[in-house]
Amino acid sequence: MISRMRHILACCAVGILFSVILYTRICEENTSSTYHQLPARDLTEVCDALIEGKTIQVPKNLPTGSFGQSNCADYVTQNHYITRPLSVEEAAFPIAYIMTLHKRFDMFERLFRAIYMPQNIYCIHIDKKASREFQTRVKKLLGCFPNTFIASKAEWVVYAGISRLQADLNCMNDLVKSQVPWKYVINTCGQDFPLKTNKEIIQYLKSFKGKNIAPGILPTPFKARRTNYIHREQRYSLFSFMLWTLVRKTPPPHNLTIYTGSAYIAVSREFVDFVLNDPCATDFLEWSKDTFSPDEHYWVTLNRIPGVPGSMPNGSWEGDLRAVKWSNMESTHGGCHGHYVRSICIYGTGDLKWLLNSTSLFANKFELETYPPTVECLEQILRERALNHSEVPVEPSWYF
Repeated sequence: MISRMRHILACCAVGILFSVILYTRICEENTSSTYHQLPARDLTEVCDALIEGKTIQVPKNLPTGSFGQSNCADYVTQNHYITRPLSVEEAAFPIAYIMTLHKRFDMFERLFRAIYMPQNIYCIHIDKKASREFQTRVKKLLGCFPNTFIASKAEWVVYAGISRLQADLNCMNDLVKSQVPWKYVINTCGQDFPLKTNKEIIQYLKSFKGKNIAPGILPTPFKARRTNYIHREQRYSLFSFMLWTLVRKTPPPHNLTIYTGSAYIAVSREFVDFVLNDPCATDFLEWSKDTFSPDEHYWVTLNRIPGVPGSMPNGSWEGDLRAVKWSNMESTHGGCHGHYVRSICIYGTGDLKWLLNSTSLFANKFELETYPPTVECLEQILRERALNHSEVPVEPSWYF
């Protein structure tokens, strides 16, 4: 009787989970991505008021341009892409970017424009579960830029699974074959946005003098469960998740000490060569395939090995790569002025001042369709700062 009751409860739980996920997917698909962008002068006034904490009603009177209405030359000009390096320093220090995407084309377009520079190189990983329309739009946009490409191998990404780490590695495999002499690779996702200009990012990377930025520490007992027990990706047509088992894992290979930290990194080209080719790294990847959130221990653990290119054996949380407002840390960041998703703040306009005061290179997470001025103000401020420090004549089309 008890066994039968457990079976019934389990079925009910699965049914409820399925219904919630289906409802969420329907809501996401029906969310309008239509938003409006203000003229630059009006936007500046709005942004200044928002940063000062004033409560204002943001007017919406000019629709953004549609990519489908123009050819590549017109699109690049009309959407204000920078088409030449802004300084000798930037030209001599190309950066490789990995961008992992699965939805929200409009947000991706803004992120891409904000970090785009012609001397850099960009690998875009599109999740296999992304809609056909989304994939088509991304590919069409990237066709306008010779220094961008789609990852040669795509993953069906499961949150906190090995597939997320593998997506970055797939791009790294492609990037090392590039003729662009990039110095560091930075991985991003579709809801990131920069807080610094390209030149400021370069100067920050240079300050590490070839060292990798992979923040992390020894795991707490709670985090240790992620690598002490086997976890498996579970994929279904409408949802996926990680299944935690009670089966303990064998010790990590090569007597490695496991660290845990950020999944987002900035690492040297030499470190990437090590990751892709050294038996220690490839064996560790194989061992990590049935762990939880392997991207949160893989990079930092390898970066603690003495002798590895750019490693920091005695490192800790060095590196200000991501600004994140966690729901359990409101006493330190002052609260989220947007809303929380998976305990992470989706930034609202009230978060602008905090973001602009941050020392981090990027912030996560943003939703253009929910809080348009947050993204638009950051983008405008960054563009003005970049062009004000340009060492080359500024093209009129580069201004918003």
